[in-house]
Amino acid sequence: MKNKGILAVLKEKGAKIHCAQTIEIGPEVDPDRIEGRGLTIYPGCRIYGADTVILAGAELGAEGPVTIRNCFIGKDVKLKSGTFEGSCFLDQSSIGPGGQVRAGCLIEEGARGAHTVALKQTILFPYVTLGSLINFCDCLMAGGTDEKNHSEVGSSYIHFNYTPNQDKATASLIGDVPRGVMLKEPPVFLGGQGGIVGPVRIAYGVVVAAGTIVRKDLAEEDKMLLGTGTLSRTVPFHQGLYTNIGRIIEMNSLYIANLIALRRWYRDVRGLFFRDGNLERKFFEGALQVIDSAISERVKRLGEVAERIPRSIEIYRRVKGIPKGEDTTIVRKLHFYENWERVKEVFELSKEGQGDQGRRVRFMEIIEQKIGEKGKDYISVIKGLNQEEASLGTEWLQGIVDGVVEQVWRCLPEYGRKRG
Repeated sequence: MKNKGILAVLKEKGAKIHCAQTIEIGPEVDPDRIEGRGLTIYPGCRIYGADTVILAGAELGAEGPVTIRNCFIGKDVKLKSGTFEGSCFLDQSSIGPGGQVRAGCLIEEGARGAHTVALKQTILFPYVTLGSLINFCDCLMAGGTDEKNHSEVGSSYIHFNYTPNQDKATASLIGDVPRGVMLKEPPVFLGGQGGIVGPVRIAYGVVVAAGTIVRKDLAEEDKMLLGTGTLSRTVPFHQGLYTNIGRIIEMNSLYIANLIALRRWYRDVRGLFFRDGNLERKFFEGALQVIDSAISERVKRLGEVAERIPRSIEIYRRVKGIPKGEDTTIVRKLHFYENWERVKEVFELSKEGQGDQGRRVRFMEIIEQKIGEKGKDYISVIKGLNQEEASLGTEWLQGIVDGVVEQVWRCLPEYGRKRG
């Protein structure tokens, strides 16, 4: 179908098309995957990709041209201007002008970013808010309960996700999946003009003062980190010499395990809120597709570190003066390298795991009962869970996370650990 034909179809569906001659829609785009009711497309917008789904009420390009490629855009989503690719935006989420959202992002209900926000492989739970001039790639952020009590990232913030060893096994958990999905945790506040050197974990209720760089885990809840000046100094550096393999394995396994728990949450719980055989179902399938791509990305990045272990050992021998023989560091590095395929298989097989069946069945019965009472409004149902009900769901999902991490360490007995 030609561009003019697609625009005519969308107008017939109720879409508002401004300055149609400036709008480009790729021939691969299926108009049956776009719900025209309430849709507004402003001048200069471009829509590409056979996978693209757009639901009712979306607003594209209100403050400048928007380019979309293979995105899944929910109801009443606002993308003000910028480029958006391979990502999913749930109902009423929004990104301000100058946005750049690359593949693997999942922006849940009511989450939003101000102007000039760059995201990639990033998951924002409902209501999480990003200020302006932010680069927030390779992380998951949860926390908060509603649009007035939400986790926030201040303006001019960076998640540093690329190391001097030229790898990206650096994803950070700000909150988590098992508790975060229940929308009952205190928010996290990351003050502006600061940053995180990934990978780290940050607990709920943590406040990081403006101008502070987070370099270590903040695992204790309800604490404030105040930035302090440090003396500049030089230390030996040898590119390719990994000195923290155990932590890299731990942090990446934990992050992947959380994504696997999120995948199960979407398949079992979220799936109940989308109707079969219509556009909403295709949108839901798109969200799952994004989660799967996020898991694949993290496994790939950890695998790249595994591939570099032989060179790291060579550098280590030279630097430490160990021409022959092995010490504990070398043994453990080799152990990871030699067992990487087993670890990788754990991640792949765990994607289909359902966790403890007793907890799962009881929790699903509660969700179905709430849907019967409140209807298929996801946020209302989840917020309507009492603490005991939410705790049951958290225990189910946490069991999935713990199970994945424990299986990883079972593949690596030289590290002497059961869990990350």
